[in-house]
Order: sequence, then C-alpha cells, then structure tokens
Amino acid sequence: MTLILAIATQKGGVGKTSTCVNLGCRLAMDGANVLIVDLEPQAQAGSALGVNLVSEDEIRRSLGLALTDSLTKAGSREPLSKIMFERDELVSEYEGGRLAVLASEESTMTAAQNAFVTRPYSDTPILRRRLLQEFTGEFDYILIDTPPAVSSLNAVGLAAADHVISLVNPEYPTIKGAMILKEAVQAVPNLTAGECKPRFLGAFMNRSNPESAWTIEDLNILDMMITGGLFPYVTDIRRDRRISRAYFDGRPAVLQHPNQSCGKQYTELLQEILDRMDTPETSWPIAQLPDAGEDDADV
Repeated sequence: MTLILAIATQKGGVGKTSTCVNLGCRLAMDGANVLIVDLEPQAQAGSALGVNLVSEDEIRRSLGLALTDSLTKAGSREPLSKIMFERDELVSEYEGGRLAVLASEESTMTAAQNAFVTRPYSDTPILRRRLLQEFTGEFDYILIDTPPAVSSLNAVGLAAADHVISLVNPEYPTIKGAMILKEAVQAVPNLTAGECKPRFLGAFMNRSNPESAWTIEDLNILDMMITGGLFPYVTDIRRDRRISRAYFDGRPAVLQHPNQSCGKQYTELLQEILDRMDTPETSWPIAQLPDAGEDDADV
C-alpha cells in the first residue's frame, strides 16, 4: 500500500520543504521506497535533494509540465516515472531504501497553477489519480511539498494526500496559517464529491526555542495550538543552522547529522507521524504546557 503525506500550511517560510525532505530521507534511510513530489514553483524540494532543472532537457522533466499535459493531453501524457529523478545514492549507505523526486521548475509550475485556475474543481484530484495509478506498489510513501497560500496547486496537493501535517513557527501569524490549512483539509471531501479524503494529522512546532529559553509568546502559541485543535506533536524541531546549511549541500540534515540533535528530532517526529496514521485522534499524545511556576523565571 502506498501512503501519500502532504506537508502544508497557508503561511510561507515556515519550513515545509526542510520538513518534507528530511522526513522523506529518514524513511528511505530505514529501507522504505520514497518519492518526493515538489509542487512548489520555487522548486526548493528538488534543490534540497541536489536536483535543479536548468537546461532545456531538464525542464522537459518538470512536474509542472506534466501536470499541464495531464489537463490538456490526457490521451498522450508521458508516464511520471520517465520524468522523475532517482536519488538513491543519498541513502545508499543505510538500509538500501529508494529515494526519488518529481522536481519542479518555476515557469512550468506557474503555468500549471494558472491552468488549474481555469479548470473545474473536478480536475483537482488529477495528481492523486496519477500517483496512485502509476506508483501504487512501487513506493511505500509519497511526500508532497505544497506551496503556501490559498492556491490551485495547494488544493491539488491536499486532494492528493491520504494524510496532511502542518507546522508553525514560534510566531503568532503562523498559527492562523495552520488553522486555515486544517479547515481546507476538512473541506476536501465535499469539494471532490468524496473522491479525496485527506486526514489532518496535526501540527508541530518548527524552529522552536529550547524550553529554557521560551518566552510568553512561545507559551501562548503552544496554548493556541492545543485549544485550536491543531493536536501539537510532542516532538518539535529546534532552531538549528545545520538544517538550513544542509539545503545548499543537496543533502538534508538527517543524512548529514543522523546522530546529532537535529537528525534525532526528525526521527522522533517521523515516528509520531507514523503512529498517528494508525490511531484515532483520541489516542494521540500531544505537547503540553510546562508546569506553571517552575519556569516563570525563564519567561
């Protein structure tokens, strides 16, 4: 069975791409067959895995071009397997899992976004249909890096997913983005006449401060996550320059630092996500506010 997970929020710049590629690599390091799908016109997920579409031949392999063709040339479209990039070498020293990416490029993905705007909502599940038709049994997990903001491509990514996670930074505006995202996920079944039924798996804190350095804002944001029904994960991803530096190396942090704090945090977060996939909301452990009084001096 192939499971599709989308990483999404309505607020940009919170760390969706880093989350997507690090979780995907962690799965592949453990022996899973993983496909990363880059729906972002900025094409950052591909870049984070060392894939940049620059030449004319490379741009022909853009997912954006394939999506446009899916809308206009249903009878003659090229298989997605022909355009994806294999990145197995990144995880070859581990358990032998497979890692591949469907890469993006700005002009062609923007054209795809514009094409979806002009089409009826019934075309929104087209990515899910293709992923399931072409890759079921070939990949264990497909992870989708979605664009921020309310857009046609964001809707395509949510409709493609079995499960969706969101994230916030320790900043007030990011909470609203995650809450809007949750509402968007819940609306998908009605909008697709029941064809797509993504399940919201909660949100986690990204680029967080250590608890010893938490401010009133940090505490308020966690409280808003709890009371707002975002089911915050117990694991958070701490602010760490090694994560952003790894992007420029084309080797995500979980590969470069698997036994250091940043790598271990992604491993723990991934386990929580997998556990939530198999259990009802009522049994999910969620993050809790620190005991009042004990840390007052820190906040």
